[in-house]
Amino acid sequence: MVTEKQHIDEALIPILEQVSDPEIPVLSIMDMGVVRSASIKQGIVYVEITPTYSGCPAMDVIGDDIISAMSQAGYKTEVELILHPAWTTDWITPKGREALEKYGIAAPLDAEADKSVLLEGKQLVKCPQCGSKNTKMVSQFGSTACKAQFQCEDCQEPFDYFKCLK
Repeated sequence: MVTEKQHIDEALIPILEQVSDPEIPVLSIMDMGVVRSASIKQGIVYVEITPTYSGCPAMDVIGDDIISAMSQAGYKTEVELILHPAWTTDWITPKGREALEKYGIAAPLDAEADKSVLLEGKQLVKCPQCGSKNTKMVSQFGSTACKAQFQCEDCQEPFDYFKCLK
């Protein structure tokens, strides 16, 4: 089973880093870890992407955006959706986690902590506005299915928490 990224051609990385996640525009698809491989074979770029969850509506947009970015760089491109292995929040880069926090979305915790927060109401999610862990879950679902809605008890600001997916 492949759990890490396959080969990504170095020449394609700057192009792929310009493609934003349509739901979280401060993250590139490279930061999100959805690009599994990207290679150039006989002048054609082949990119494999994995959705953050099955049925993610952003994948069509991401595929189109990859083709557009590669076309602007002079490449004909084919994009393939890869469902196995399933995407995990572990694939979000450290740069991506930092960008999430700056954007106002709490980065995912590890799987055990995530369960404690979502099922037991433990206060482990850090408010991206003020840094307090005095937070509470408002709803299991936030702006998208992969996020939960939280509120900080100290600064009173609402925010999304990106759920841990393994």
